[in-house]
Amino acid sequence: MKKIIAALALSAAFVFPAYAEFKLDSRYQDADGDMIADIPTDAAQQIDPETLVFAYTPVEDPAVYAEVWAGFLDHLKDVTGKGVQFFPVQSNAAQIEAMRAGRLHIAGFNTGGNPLAVACAGFRPFAMMAANDGDAFGYEMEIVTYPGSGIEKVEDIKGKKLAFTSETSNSGFKAPSAILQAEFNMAANTDFEPVFSGKHDNSILGVANKDYPAASIANSVLNRMLARDVVKADQLVSIYKSETFPTTGYGVVYNLTPELQDKIQEAFFSFDWEGSKLLEEFQTSEPPQEKFIPISFKDHWSVIRQIDEATGVSYDCQ
Repeated sequence: MKKIIAALALSAAFVFPAYAEFKLDSRYQDADGDMIADIPTDAAQQIDPETLVFAYTPVEDPAVYAEVWAGFLDHLKDVTGKGVQFFPVQSNAAQIEAMRAGRLHIAGFNTGGNPLAVACAGFRPFAMMAANDGDAFGYEMEIVTYPGSGIEKVEDIKGKKLAFTSETSNSGFKAPSAILQAEFNMAANTDFEPVFSGKHDNSILGVANKDYPAASIANSVLNRMLARDVVKADQLVSIYKSETFPTTGYGVVYNLTPELQDKIQEAFFSFDWEGSKLLEEFQTSEPPQEKFIPISFKDHWSVIRQIDEATGVSYDCQ
């Protein structure tokens, strides 16, 4: 990973625009230096809503994931004593805006969207899914095509369309953009035509149905779609696989009361995965996701912030 980041940073010095150093929006404070917004010390600035709103990262069919998360949300109700509502979001940008506007209290933000949510929405991530041993977690970015597309290696994408998901996505845009430039000297709008599907599910289905000749996707999403028979393995061919990145980070908005934030964390780490819909859905990832583990945004998302730096990401929240 260090070698890739060094290559990305080197290429950025020559081909990418100036970038903004990671920093929180001016409405937030970080007195302890952990790179996330502090809980307000003034109790008048803290909130204690009767109903907590939860959102999972945007997916092609939110109804499927409302059912997947139902058991966990029941557990969250029991631990916090609050009502809980599942909020289906349509895009990363909408999810960040909902939290920034105070309409979203608990969320799972995708890998690439995490730093933007932290900087612009006061998101405080504290958990991530991992295998039962706690050591195996994350996913890889893969570039996939379909059999007979005429694309057998990354260089064959030249002159063709490449589907991304959204500009806030790590595996759906930022990482492949940097890797294509650093490793293959290929740039969007020069060597290939970028198109945006909105979600990993859309990109995967688009390639499987031959709407896109190739797409960059998170293989954790692909593995779950394969397990549900949404797509078949023989519909797709992988031509590139990255090193491992951290997966979706779960956390809360900064201005919930400290006591409520503690109870929400307790709910995540005390949830019994055995026999749950959550386990049924996420154990099909590779590595399997079978429990929540504590994370540090400062440490676990360091590589993502470096990719943001290399690809010219700005944390301007205006």
